[in-house]
Amino acid sequence: MCGIFCLLSPSPAPFKPDNVLFEHLKRRGPNSSKDCIVTGSNHHHHHHYQCFFSAHVLHMRGLLTPQPIEDTTGNILVWNGEIFGGLEVSPSQNDTAVVLKCLSSCSSSSEILSVLSTIRGPWAFVYYQKSGEYLWFGRDYFGRRSLLWKYDAEIKTLTLTSVASNTGGPGQSTWQEVPAVGVYRIDLKALFESGSLSVELHAWTHAEDDVSSRYQTMWDYVPNNCTILVNPSGLLRSPVGPLNRLTPEMSDEHQVDVKPHIEDLDQLLTKVKKNHDVKGLIDILSEAVRRRVQSMPLSINDDSETNDEAAVAILFSGGIDSMILAVLANSHIPANHPIDLLNVAFQLQEPKVQKEYAKNQKHKTNLPHIRQADGTKSETFSSFDVPDRITGKSGLRELQDLAPERRWNFVEINVTQEELHRMRHGRICHLVHPLDTVLDDSIGCAVWFAARGTGVITENDDQKMYTSSAKVILTGIGADEQLAGYSRHRMRFKESGHEGLIQEIAMELGRISSRNLGRDDRVIADHGKEARFPYLDESVVNYLNSLPMCEKADLSLPRGVGEKLLLRLAAKELGLGSSAVLPKRAMQFGSRIAKMENKREKASDRCKRLLTE
Repeated sequence: MCGIFCLLSPSPAPFKPDNVLFEHLKRRGPNSSKDCIVTGSNHHHHHHYQCFFSAHVLHMRGLLTPQPIEDTTGNILVWNGEIFGGLEVSPSQNDTAVVLKCLSSCSSSSEILSVLSTIRGPWAFVYYQKSGEYLWFGRDYFGRRSLLWKYDAEIKTLTLTSVASNTGGPGQSTWQEVPAVGVYRIDLKALFESGSLSVELHAWTHAEDDVSSRYQTMWDYVPNNCTILVNPSGLLRSPVGPLNRLTPEMSDEHQVDVKPHIEDLDQLLTKVKKNHDVKGLIDILSEAVRRRVQSMPLSINDDSETNDEAAVAILFSGGIDSMILAVLANSHIPANHPIDLLNVAFQLQEPKVQKEYAKNQKHKTNLPHIRQADGTKSETFSSFDVPDRITGKSGLRELQDLAPERRWNFVEINVTQEELHRMRHGRICHLVHPLDTVLDDSIGCAVWFAARGTGVITENDDQKMYTSSAKVILTGIGADEQLAGYSRHRMRFKESGHEGLIQEIAMELGRISSRNLGRDDRVIADHGKEARFPYLDESVVNYLNSLPMCEKADLSLPRGVGEKLLLRLAAKELGLGSSAVLPKRAMQFGSRIAKMENKREKASDRCKRLLTE
């Protein structure tokens, strides 16, 4: 994980660093910081250019390799990524050095695109190719790493950065997320010959797909005075196959609106198990988790002695997505290593606390013990006992039953309104930027506090302060998008049947980079930690794309069964109980941040709280 930055300008151009932006970059990469400058000119036309590179490295694997990294012929790379397949990277090697070596050996554009097509894992990069005087940049197919751009036509400068700062007033910012629709190339020899900046795009493609459908919305994210020229070569091959669009012959569109008991749901799951390749999903998802928990700076395979510090943490609500990640991580991390379960809750305001208490009485989960001044316990409802805290504790008990030898650190991260306001204004508003909706605010804040990992853990009935030291954070994003986990999927199925549902799912992955992943990467990396997304592993997506929709979800079945049906069957197979039939609850509601501001806002409204004064 790194914070990468590149400023392309006419040479020589004075460079005034944005202090706030560079503070964010350094927090992403606390282990090494370095800058370098490349200058060049087109002798024929007397055009000059200068590239200022800056990179800030979080050391994750192999030897610590400072960036920007330059080879003997003058090629320069800033790389923010992880290679989990495609290119061979031994445990002692650093993947940045491997990528540069591969790119340096390329003499043509087609060879460079071939290397990038091969890589499996998240990445964003900027690469200066000395021989042709080209500047390449882009994000992986899903956009799992952030990359922002801004073009200032007045002084003719293009800025590329992992994270920006939200310093303009309303509507003033010119930052955009680089669309994760392909890889971009700028010919530095022809730079600034016209009034606009000309950028060539090689779009991700696979034979059966209509390429235009993947980047039809990208034009909203192109800076003003930039011209994008789409190269139709098809040389950048998609890492996943197209979505299976088969619909059932006899379409049964009726809805089951009853709310059965958990025992009934268990029986339902048992009945529908036939015809589902549950083992196939478990195997491929387990391998995706293995790759992400064993690529570490310190050897997690060392089981000779007990390690007190967790190397891996999970954003944990006790819901099915995070529970499955915990069970699979447990099978790939030695039992003497703890795993941190990060559970965030935002303080409920009075009189909401009493309402929540009454509502949660029906949950027969143990309400938390609060110590009184005299040391006795009372079964009082805490203002932090939000829904995700209650399901999280229930999930913890399931994990302790499944793996009693493991130390599961259930980190209760409690956020007061005062701290939320302070950290949103000081840090989070910059990290969420350039996204600006109420939903971005809610999820950005919830994920930032969760990833910070500062809270309390309970040991022998006593609570103590704890901060997670894990550099790797697993998150369950991607499961709902592929397996029809959201309520909007159920609504679409009700309106338009299987065909409508398939169209909705096809749209989900296409927009996940611009709606979620760039923001989540910026927010989590602010703590010098790295987000890893097992449900978005190329092999997992490829496998799920190959299955007909009716095998992944059956929305004619009730909530808690029909959505993410295949995942629920996998959960039962892995030995999970009540968490396998928990209905989806979005993080902003489960953590109760959405109720904290007590405003009647829509998720899509622009959020005034994200504006800087």
